[in-house]
Amino acid sequence: MIEFNRVSKRFGNKIVLDNISFDINKGETFVIIGLSGAGKTTILRHIAGFVDPDSGEILIDNIKMNNSTHRVKAVLRKKMGFLFQSGALINWLSIRDNVALSLTELKMGSKKEINRIVNEKLELLQLGDAGDKMPSEVSGGMKKRAGLARAIVHNPDIILYDEPTSGLDPVMSSMISELIIQMQCKLGATSVVVTHDIESAYHIADRIAMLYNGEILECGTPDEIKGSANPVVQQFINGEITGPIIDGQKNYYI
Repeated sequence: MIEFNRVSKRFGNKIVLDNISFDINKGETFVIIGLSGAGKTTILRHIAGFVDPDSGEILIDNIKMNNSTHRVKAVLRKKMGFLFQSGALINWLSIRDNVALSLTELKMGSKKEINRIVNEKLELLQLGDAGDKMPSEVSGGMKKRAGLARAIVHNPDIILYDEPTSGLDPVMSSMISELIIQMQCKLGATSVVVTHDIESAYHIADRIAMLYNGEILECGTPDEIKGSANPVVQQFINGEITGPIIDGQKNYYI
């Protein structure tokens, strides 16, 4: 479904991704954990084709995403929904119009059909009464759910989540985690979730990969990550690590 083959990326003299390789299976929830600024969101941006790597290749359904034409990238992006960390709602559009935006712009159905689809997604995300409100009139949790409704409005094959529980209280974080599970079950979507919320990662993931110093330090099931013998993984999941290890050879971006 999604393949990273020896992918490297620098910004200036900062190493962000250092020759990383991994596969994400169809229908899997794959969670990427790591410190803030470790490059987790950069992986999502590579999957979506917003940036290209300096070397290596990224395949989506066996089609190369990186360094492809705008047309190929556009076709591959139609398979995807993206939940941005902030929700990224357009402030001058209602919640309903935000959710409908991609359907309207791409003319994916009549006005009646688009309204039906949008209402369905608003109900699914428990936003049925919020459709006519403006983003400034709803809570942070509702903005996240509205962003998720917009991400899934076209029933994507792949959903990319950037820090979906960031800035939310424990109750709302738990609700968002449950919604991610529901999206996988109801849509059959492949989910890629970037988070520093280790409890959420344990709850939603089929597999977890830890990104550290530009490399995939370890990848496995939640139980395998919990039982990891790697001291850096253990320090991270126990909240004991707050910065990078610099080995004197590389200048890492964290």
